[in-house]
Amino acid sequence: MPNCPTLQPDGDWGTPHPHENIEVSDYFQITETDNLTASHRYNIEEFVCGWGAAFVNITATFPMNKVMFRQQLHGITCYKAATQLRREGFLNLYRGILPPLMQKTVSVSLMFGLYDYYNKAINWNYPTLSKPVTQGLAAMMAGSTEAILTPFERVQTVLQDHRHMKKFHNTLHVFQELRPYGLKEYYRGLTPILLRNGPSNVLFFGLRGPFKSMLPEAKSQLGHTVNDFLSGAMVGALISTLFFPINVVKTRMQVRVGGPRYPTLKTFRIIWRERGHSVRHMFLGVHINFTRSLVSWGIINASYELIKTMLPQLS
Repeated sequence: MPNCPTLQPDGDWGTPHPHENIEVSDYFQITETDNLTASHRYNIEEFVCGWGAAFVNITATFPMNKVMFRQQLHGITCYKAATQLRREGFLNLYRGILPPLMQKTVSVSLMFGLYDYYNKAINWNYPTLSKPVTQGLAAMMAGSTEAILTPFERVQTVLQDHRHMKKFHNTLHVFQELRPYGLKEYYRGLTPILLRNGPSNVLFFGLRGPFKSMLPEAKSQLGHTVNDFLSGAMVGALISTLFFPINVVKTRMQVRVGGPRYPTLKTFRIIWRERGHSVRHMFLGVHINFTRSLVSWGIINASYELIKTMLPQLS
């Protein structure tokens, strides 16, 4: 409670409070501004931790992700996808890393930062909502907001397809070539991204805590980091496996430059028919996706928590 002037035994007021001469509405405006500023500072920390965690992850897992991408796109085995990359040479191994580095660092930064922001905003405006509902809504909103970065994912998809190697030189070139097709071309594949981002965020933020509590109690910082890695790995691998077919559809939609824009359901039906109406074939590449997600989300979760403990408190 704010300090208020006290009534003395003789009925006189004691030492005036510094805010005593301002209007009540002004006082509450000051208090609310202070609270929002403190909340804003805390959110900056969440954004920074998410950005750093994504940077470490992308540089470590990009080659593995490229193999999985080839499997998703062409429905080929891991060996054939790896053979393609080997033939293209080491210098092309990291071709296309700039878009995911830009997109994923900002995306994970938004994921953690906006989740925290929306969580506080919902608590402030709807304090009667239960904690699981509040966290679920915050996670869904944060994931949906991330979809504004779809153009980066779109460019990454184009650059990773070997059929475009001679046509497109780099990230900026792809952005320039897509411009004549209009804004919609940058956001091709938006629907499957929305279907993926929101629900996957809900599962991630809802499960990583319970998963960590199932592990042996950590006695040191190293133990906490290991537990954060394991809980993030398990949750991330589970989520990426569940949403793998959606990513297959997304990849097929985004790899095309120009031409007709098929809706999500029609694209799924085309792929389903091409792969012989086989559920197993819709999951081609899921094993390396599972492995990549174990490593990727383990790194993200552990790095996020570790960076958070290392950052000085913003004041």
